[in-house]
Amino acid sequence: MALPWVLTVLSLLPLLEAQIPVCVNLRPVPITNATLDLISGKWFYIASAFKNEEFKKLAQDIQATFFYFTPNKTEDTIFLREYQTNRNACIYNTSYLNVQRENGTISKFEEGREHVAYLLILRDTRTFMLAFDMDDEKKSGLSVYADKPETTQEQLGEFYEALDCMHIPRSEVLYTDSKKDLCEPLEKQHEKERKQEEEKERKQEEEKES
Repeated sequence: MALPWVLTVLSLLPLLEAQIPVCVNLRPVPITNATLDLISGKWFYIASAFKNEEFKKLAQDIQATFFYFTPNKTEDTIFLREYQTNRNACIYNTSYLNVQRENGTISKFEEGREHVAYLLILRDTRTFMLAFDMDDEKKSGLSVYADKPETTQEQLGEFYEALDCMHIPRSEVLYTDSKKDLCEPLEKQHEKERKQEEEKERKQEEEKES
């Protein structure tokens, strides 16, 4: 069974259906162009906590994950490139996410339905959270991401506060370990190929102009 896309950074398995959070520190706000600029680029999946026992078990297989968000402000989509180390293997995936600006959510269509998560930008804008199924005491969950593979206790503070609000014990948090990442070589290969393609296109443009 595939992992939840909130754990695999939104690409393998549907999120639980999102509901309006009741906790102040989980209250969503509309997504703006500034928000999309903020989340653009490379991010690392740091930790998550789920009440759903099945998802919790699956999350234990995730050793490390990093990904790239490339928002399209005109079409309200986000192109996702994800590198996940799972069971000592590197898994690479790409997909498109939809942005619901007014609701403060991002979503993905998969298996015939739309799956939604609230995007929560934290006080430290180098981190953000995804929250979902907040009205279900048995299935609610939360995940946190950062722009570096290592985070401070201060950066994780809001994540812990949110867990307290959701009545999820901090002892239930599952953390990733960047030292176990096996995808860096593939990322470097992709970056090399991208630069080669850009150079090829540049030369073709120069030939057209000459």
